[in-house]
Amino acid sequence: MNTRYEADIVAWAQEQAALLRAGRFSEIDIANIAEEIEDVGKSEKREFACRIAVLLAHLLKWKFQPGRRGSSWQRTIKEQRKALALHIKGTPSLKTALSDTDWIAAVWADAVSSAAQETQLDVFPEDCIWDMGQILSQEFYPE
Repeated sequence: MNTRYEADIVAWAQEQAALLRAGRFSEIDIANIAEEIEDVGKSEKREFACRIAVLLAHLLKWKFQPGRRGSSWQRTIKEQRKALALHIKGTPSLKTALSDTDWIAAVWADAVSSAAQETQLDVFPEDCIWDMGQILSQEFYPE
């Protein structure tokens, strides 16, 4: 069991898990394990942000293209809200992002960029126009 982290991360991870389970703590790669644990959290937050951005992009399209509203957009909105609720339930610490103005601004910018690219419109507000309660509510559809 001597696979280097840089050489093969999958083999390294399996070896590190085996060492941990065996209680051979003096042999584990502490620095890289810590890095990987942090990356898991970052990955969860990235997925959460991506889902919010997809939801926001669809809400923007819903608001600014009322003539194109359809079941596909409605399904996407519902699916993203459901997935986000499950993410929050499974990882409650993600809720802190919902009140982080810098994080919201970055996610909003991603959503506006996506909506603008998909619609060819340039009418979208620079700042988020809904609060998180509205965004995550299964009943909210902007008119």
